[in-house]
Amino acid sequence: MTGVDVPPPSPGTTPDPLLAARAVVVHDLTARGLGTAPLVDVVDAAVAARRWWLEAWPEGGAHVAGQVAQDVQETLLDDHGVRWPSCPRPPGCTAPDPHVLAVLPDLGPDPHWVCESAAADVAPLGALPTTS
Repeated sequence: MTGVDVPPPSPGTTPDPLLAARAVVVHDLTARGLGTAPLVDVVDAAVAARRWWLEAWPEGGAHVAGQVAQDVQETLLDDHGVRWPSCPRPPGCTAPDPHVLAVLPDLGPDPHWVCESAAADVAPLGALPTTS
């Protein structure tokens, strides 16, 4: 499956945190012009690989999106030579170009894309603005 749309959960059901993680990471890939089928397949592989982690720690649902994003970042760089997502250079950013945003917290709820050089939040995971 390589579509971007994820149907909303049915009333009275708990959304699958892995599907939610997939949706936000695919959104951010697409926002940066990288929502191609091969790269969305990287997201799907990361989601599948994290299923064991969530089964071992069911309370980790709030933490899995950041883990999936980090997994995708590493795979894109290691296997595809793609640095993602690039930093939009917020005020105070002194890092050399090009550099990527980090996902913080490393393990926690409500992950954000952060420019570590500027110590600035850029966007919540799943809310990167579109770049041209």
